[in-house]
Amino acid sequence: MNPTVRSLVAAACLLAVPLVAQARYSQFAGVNAPRERARVEVRDAQGKVTLQEVEREAAKDSYGNAAGNGYDLAVDGAFEGQTVTVLQFYAFDFERPRAALHEKGFSVYRFNDRAPSPAQLEEALAKSNQLWLISGESRKLGEGHLKVIRKFFEAGHGVYIWGDNDPFYADANFVAEALLGARMLGNLHGDMTVGLQQRPGKRGLRRAHLLSTGLEHIYEGITIATIQPNDSLTPLIYGSADNLVAAVYERDGKRAILDGGFTRLYNKWDTAGTGRYVKNAAAWLANHERFGDAVLALKGETAAEE
Repeated sequence: MNPTVRSLVAAACLLAVPLVAQARYSQFAGVNAPRERARVEVRDAQGKVTLQEVEREAAKDSYGNAAGNGYDLAVDGAFEGQTVTVLQFYAFDFERPRAALHEKGFSVYRFNDRAPSPAQLEEALAKSNQLWLISGESRKLGEGHLKVIRKFFEAGHGVYIWGDNDPFYADANFVAEALLGARMLGNLHGDMTVGLQQRPGKRGLRRAHLLSTGLEHIYEGITIATIQPNDSLTPLIYGSADNLVAAVYERDGKRAILDGGFTRLYNKWDTAGTGRYVKNAAAWLANHERFGDAVLALKGETAAEE
């Protein structure tokens, strides 16, 4: 894509975003391969040196993604005071995702291993603007929890549903089927990095979506469940086996992500794109276009271990 087309794509993405959200988003929102303006010395044929402004590709990290937080979807600290509630039913160290979310201002309120009561969950969500569910191999949520989550989602708050290879999608499917009419199945070995998608339905990351801001390459996860597509979901990431790893729901002012590769949250974290993707996901699910600054949040970064 030439520089002029890239600039037009960036402008179109920003025009599609209300001004209230643009204040939270970086100038590169929706651009996979950002370009920057720089002043460089140019020597003419007579040896005279002048400073000229040029447009060039942003510096890249070792995986080929633009280097630096300035190329994330949201500016650092944009969501200060807002909270992500996490239901974590598969054991791994959540500190790296927590640190990434903190860069954008999010605090984390986490229920680890055991499900809270529906009343406790409702109390936490009343002070949060999004919910992340990391599924385990057996159901921990019941109809009471589902009622609370559905109410939260229908009010426009973001929900990220994480599963992984069979059987680690029990609660993911329970919630996804109820909210999105969707589910995940199977067990594929991935452990590869995919680039930007070249053809529909084939391996790669969706181009020019807010979630893929600053990303040209992304690690798919080591083991993966496959999302079963339906008309309500938009594909986001296809894995190396052309399997649908992640898809998004964005209708009627509501947002959700369904993902079959939660191993990305802890396995090879420093591989292509994971940290930026996590930050972009939280910024997008915050749905600032709908809520503006009127989002209640827990103060402080507290982990609730039950």
